[in-house]
Amino acid sequence: MRRIEENPFSWLLPVAILLGVFYLYPIFDVLRLAFTNASLRGGEEHYTVDSFVALIANPALPDILWTTFVFTAGSVIGQQFFGLGIAVLVMRGERRRLYGMTALRTIVLIAWVIPGIANGLIWQMLFSEAPFGAINSVLRMMSIQPVAWLSDPGIAMISAIVSNVWRGTAFSMIVFYAALKGIDPTLYEAASVDGANGWQRFRFITLPQMRAAILVNSILITIATLNTFDAIISLTGGGPGRATEVLSLYTFNTVFRNLDLAGGSVLSVLMLVISLVLAVGYASFLPRREANE
Repeated sequence: MRRIEENPFSWLLPVAILLGVFYLYPIFDVLRLAFTNASLRGGEEHYTVDSFVALIANPALPDILWTTFVFTAGSVIGQQFFGLGIAVLVMRGERRRLYGMTALRTIVLIAWVIPGIANGLIWQMLFSEAPFGAINSVLRMMSIQPVAWLSDPGIAMISAIVSNVWRGTAFSMIVFYAALKGIDPTLYEAASVDGANGWQRFRFITLPQMRAAILVNSILITIATLNTFDAIISLTGGGPGRATEVLSLYTFNTVFRNLDLAGGSVLSVLMLVISLVLAVGYASFLPRREANE
């Protein structure tokens, strides 16, 4: 044991090799491919910056970035809102020893374990504008005109956000539920003695105590949403037109439909940079320990 403590590199080395093979090598290879003319068609490979120039000159890129921003922002806000709401509801139900709280948590978690492709197909059937579409069938029964959930460019984005929020809310609920469990109950007891109502206890105790959890959860679900393409490709395929073609789906299409490996690598680098910038931005708001602690 003393030899390990004196020389930690000997037992850290296997972990470092594992991380290098499975995490760092793919990143370096994508960076290398971004500076080539690599194609899935094969052919001679040489180093160039043409793929970066083509990306900058691509007239579709601003629209794709805006679509990605709307989808990511809507999904993150929705997942945070519903995740926090369900977590608070479950906590209050458990404190009052209400029945059904475990069932509620289980139902929410079911959506999380469904694969992205299956999630898109489920919501495609729900949003379908065909006679068997579940949501439009309910609207017809209520004498309300059916809605073009997937064929109207504006509504299709809302549909994509709803499907992603439905699937991702469970993760936020787990994070917030764990954070709520860690709040000292005496804070609420003291606030009640001082006459604070429910909203004041939530605003001045719950939210400040959960600041770190909210920011960490924001980092995780933002990066996960930026990489979401399986649910969208099975729900809308990026359409109608390019109304729901986010950056991850555009990268997938560039590599596997246009067979442009170098172009896809450049887009992957762009996604990596955006994720790092957002993660650093969120992390800058995390509470820090005092210097004298």
